[in-house]
Amino acid sequence: MLIDTHAHIDMENFKNSFDDVIKTAEEYGVKKIVIPGVEPSGFDRIVELCEKYENIYGAAGVHPEELNSYNEAAENRIKELLKHPKIIAVGEIGLDYYWDKSQIERQKEIFERQILIAKQANKPLLVHDREAHQDCFEILKRTKAQETGVVMHCFSGSPEFAQECIKEGFYIALGGVVTFKNAKKAKEVAKIVPLDRLLLETDAPYMTPVPFRGKENQPAYVKFVAQEIAQLRGISFEEVAGATTANAKKVLKIA
Repeated sequence: MLIDTHAHIDMENFKNSFDDVIKTAEEYGVKKIVIPGVEPSGFDRIVELCEKYENIYGAAGVHPEELNSYNEAAENRIKELLKHPKIIAVGEIGLDYYWDKSQIERQKEIFERQILIAKQANKPLLVHDREAHQDCFEILKRTKAQETGVVMHCFSGSPEFAQECIKEGFYIALGGVVTFKNAKKAKEVAKIVPLDRLLLETDAPYMTPVPFRGKENQPAYVKFVAQEIAQLRGISFEEVAGATTANAKKVLKIA
């Protein structure tokens, strides 16, 4: 059994093929999928999918690229959604200095506000960290975010940064990048992260792993991430699948 801890299958790309995507995932052994929130207008679709499909779970949060949609109404909506039994995390939240450095302080403020919401609701965080490692780490550490659970989504840092995150009790989520031939850093991270801190994800429809690189990603393909990690570590696929599934159930509090 595998769990895809981060897949944007609420997007329009999947609207006409959703049942096929879910069926294919099951055929590949992917039994549970978590859909992260990005901005408030998408929350209803996530709830709809969670309520319709037994194996779908969701998160609510405002992505740093969508910070202009964050206001008091959005905050109250997140708080309300976290009472739903299948909205299991706050995310995707964090910092992104790749696209826009003009609102860094605003990004930090919104990140911290959402961490506080997560802590009040005792829900884990799905953290987006792009070219903002130090600031992201310092905020998570200062707010003691690990008390409610931290998943470093689509981890892009060095092995050394991964070790710092692990010391704080964070989980490291790896996706399709680890299968790319030139992704030396990701491969090194995959080798050194303790199995009890490792999670799998696709970030579908992005970051499609080999052998489907260049095509649209989907939750089924998390299997290839697991296979690559097993090969890199010199252990069985079953060992990777078992450990990452147990970790996802623990940090995300899903049965």
